[in-house]
Amino acid sequence: MFWIIGGYYIFQGLGKALNNAWYNEYIIPQLHHPDWIGFTAWDMIMPLFLFIVGAAMPFAFAKRLARQSKSRLYLHIIIRTIILFILGMIAQGHLLEYDLEKLHLFSNTLQAIAAGYLIASILFLQLRLRWQIVVTVGLLLLFWGLMALVPVPGHGAVLLNPEANLALYIDHTLLGKFQDGTTYTWILSCLTFPCTVMLGVWAGMLLKSHKSKAKKFLLLVALGAGSLVLGWVWGNYLGSLTFPIIKHIWSSSMVLVAGGYSFLLLALFYLIIDVCRLWRWSYVFIVIGMNAIFVYMATHLWNFRNLAGVFVNGLPPWTGVWQDFTQAMAGFALVWLILLYLYRKKTFIKI
Repeated sequence: MFWIIGGYYIFQGLGKALNNAWYNEYIIPQLHHPDWIGFTAWDMIMPLFLFIVGAAMPFAFAKRLARQSKSRLYLHIIIRTIILFILGMIAQGHLLEYDLEKLHLFSNTLQAIAAGYLIASILFLQLRLRWQIVVTVGLLLLFWGLMALVPVPGHGAVLLNPEANLALYIDHTLLGKFQDGTTYTWILSCLTFPCTVMLGVWAGMLLKSHKSKAKKFLLLVALGAGSLVLGWVWGNYLGSLTFPIIKHIWSSSMVLVAGGYSFLLLALFYLIIDVCRLWRWSYVFIVIGMNAIFVYMATHLWNFRNLAGVFVNGLPPWTGVWQDFTQAMAGFALVWLILLYLYRKKTFIKI
């Protein structure tokens, strides 16, 4: 959430001010998505959302099942899924413009979370770990099989490019004029969205287990390294069986690569916060995370950098090349102070 609500603009502004060759070559590219094949740090944001949702499920579901029936839990899951889907339409689907010509039905991270959460919830609640793994692997292979073996109608060949691929064809066919017009795919990608959530579920199950902290850390590292290696190999080094790492379609290899980094990041923060008990530095991020859904929607509805311009628009004579950085910091500070107020008032907006 830090990157979404201001981190991106802060680091972009810093790059402009520094005008440093190393920064521009190695840092700035990591703040953008690849055009098609490849993976950058910026690509981690959306998969991490889904992974974190999964990691929270073993804890959240255990608490709910302790006080309510499984049928009531399923009702909660369905309601949450619907709300997330509607919020996604508000955030990027132009729902509040009330114009059918601009409406996008399926086009946002929250909707990917909704789909992944719904399917992963069923797998987690209905299947033992062994069968969860079997089904998850099956979904990854099924998506690869469909994308690698089924010709794209109208083209008569198997294609995997931004303009023509099976997932994009299905979106165009089923969503019609309500498709978002980008190279991102959604309907067929619902096969792999839950796989990312399930990787998080298994991380959550590990953290919830009675294993020692040291063993939890080492297992998270092992899962991360293993998933990362499998993803890079599948995405680059299997000849005719290679399935490129493409976030736009949520390819199976991308699921494994993003999942690997997610496991490793979780292991790192688990080591720092839970094992070493060094957590005070994270207060800034705790304030953001406790109202993540609120601030995500707020930053899609209002431009806080423009609002903060009231305080900093007159500074260019003094800030010079640092003005973009200054405005980005002001916008972030404005959002964070609102979140701090909610945090201190113990007002947490959840679904």
